[in-house]
Amino acid sequence: MEWYGPLVAMKALTSVTIYAVAERAGVSIATVSRALRDPGLVAAATRARVEEAVAALNFTPSRLGRSLAEGRHAANGIVFPDLVGPYYAEVLLGYEEAAAELGRSVLILGTRGRADPTAQVLDLAGRVDGLVVMGQTVADEVVASIVAGGLPVVLLARPPALDCDTDTVTAENEVSAAGLARHLLDHGYRRFAFLGDPAGSPDVAGRYTGVAAALSDAGVRPPAPVRCGFDVTAGYDAAVALLKRRTRPHAVICANDEVALGVQEACADRGLDVPADLALAGWDDIMTARFVGLTTVRQPMRKLGATAARWLHERILSPSSPPHRKVLPTQLVVRRSCGTHAQD
Repeated sequence: MEWYGPLVAMKALTSVTIYAVAERAGVSIATVSRALRDPGLVAAATRARVEEAVAALNFTPSRLGRSLAEGRHAANGIVFPDLVGPYYAEVLLGYEEAAAELGRSVLILGTRGRADPTAQVLDLAGRVDGLVVMGQTVADEVVASIVAGGLPVVLLARPPALDCDTDTVTAENEVSAAGLARHLLDHGYRRFAFLGDPAGSPDVAGRYTGVAAALSDAGVRPPAPVRCGFDVTAGYDAAVALLKRRTRPHAVICANDEVALGVQEACADRGLDVPADLALAGWDDIMTARFVGLTTVRQPMRKLGATAARWLHERILSPSSPPHRKVLPTQLVVRRSCGTHAQD
């Protein structure tokens, strides 16, 4: 990851906020703004402290920073791994609703398909007064450089970044995943498949860990994950390959509901019944899951986004306050797709 080191260092300088300058100088952000915009309105000693802080932090005033200091609404940024699908849509709705209540506008960046997501995230960090980073969109080192530059950061659906204190909000994964696996075990299922890529998402990693632990505790060997994307097409394609195996699984646990819907479609195309021929479970509890009777784990998608928006607003107003850490609860929802008896 060393290739972007100089870029990180350069961008970290431009992401220093007016809050960091105010804190170092011991004055309000309004005073910093006046000292930079109209020095004659500020006492000489105060102006000197502001100038020293600006020089020490290599601060460059931004349009958004000035507008915030002057009492107008500034923008927050949020970085998503993807912008397609009901999960991201629900999180974004929660974020935007809360941000609107707080009088904040939002700049949104999706990193999927970007040739250089690190550069895109660093560019966004230089244009906003606070940033939410969701999932594994950029490396911990990039997050640490942004935080070191003074920009308020909240991490969403990812663990705390190494060597930096940030507010972090996630949904619980391991316990509910283990409960889902135990539910299937209790109904006699013994051959399992897990569809999803633990390396591509901290959430999926937690779900696989929980499933594997529950299976191991029951004396069942956990399957290697079938790595796939997070949409219906990825689930369909993964299921096609899975169903060609000589020994078919009794139960398929999917990283999210969209993947599970793809599996269900692949089964229907091959004359297989869910759950008579194959038990199936997803994750998220999107609206479609309720209509098709999909067993899943419900997570508070809108609450995740809203919490991140509120915490970022608080962090901007109080940059030195202790970091928040919160894990929102999830809930197993059993429907007909997991059946009641295993198949031989």
